[in-house]
Amino acid sequence: MSMRIGFIGAGKMATAMMEGIIAKGLCAKDDIIACCRTESTKKRVEEGIGVECFLDAKPVFEGSDVIIIAVKPNQVKDVLVTNIEAITTKKLIISVAAGVKISTLEKYVPDCKFIRVMPNVCSTVLEGASSFTLGTNATREDAAIIESILNAIGMSFEISEDKIDAVTGLSGSSPAYMFMVLDALADGGVLMGLPRDLALRLAAQTMLGSAKTYLETGLHPDVLKDSVCSPGGTTIEGVKVLEESNLRAALINAVKASAVKSKEMSKD
Repeated sequence: MSMRIGFIGAGKMATAMMEGIIAKGLCAKDDIIACCRTESTKKRVEEGIGVECFLDAKPVFEGSDVIIIAVKPNQVKDVLVTNIEAITTKKLIISVAAGVKISTLEKYVPDCKFIRVMPNVCSTVLEGASSFTLGTNATREDAAIIESILNAIGMSFEISEDKIDAVTGLSGSSPAYMFMVLDALADGGVLMGLPRDLALRLAAQTMLGSAKTYLETGLHPDVLKDSVCSPGGTTIEGVKVLEESNLRAALINAVKASAVKSKEMSKD
């Protein structure tokens, strides 16, 4: 990209995005700048990533073509309103702040180009599942820019904003559910005599491999499940227990509960 990217905030998500952008060659380190609140974070970013970092947001707004807002939701208004004079209609502003609607962002800075992003924690290991919504003034060219950035840290999907709460419930929150499943599978291995470390690594690799099998084959999960279940075998016996324990219903209800909570939190 022949542009400068600025980060307002330098936490885990911002750091992951910087590292992904650099690793995929989208921008050189010299074309990325950031700001943060503390000297310790500034030192971590400059020494660990090699990106210039300020303790004030103004240089980032003034010196960037694309600005990524990666602060807490209750800090977004202050960041935008305080620096409104440095924001022109040519700049693209990307918000990863949970619960802050496009209409709210555009109210703070009218006529600006905004994109709202819902990333997930897996972005920190460059395996994220992120969704984005274009604001009123954002263009297809802007969409291509955010796709390139998000694809550097995983996969990206464009959605309408009315779907973002469902996305939050699914890809935003479900890493926590997957970690619970991982821990439970490992507990099962320990129960049957495996060392804890081995059980965890076997379970983690199996989850990773299962996901990759679906993504690369495109086969429906039911088809893949059936391919593992031999008649009268060990796997179908375990599947029977999971069905009796309402695993599907529990996961469906967890996604629903998270999505409903997201909708409540995003009310103006």
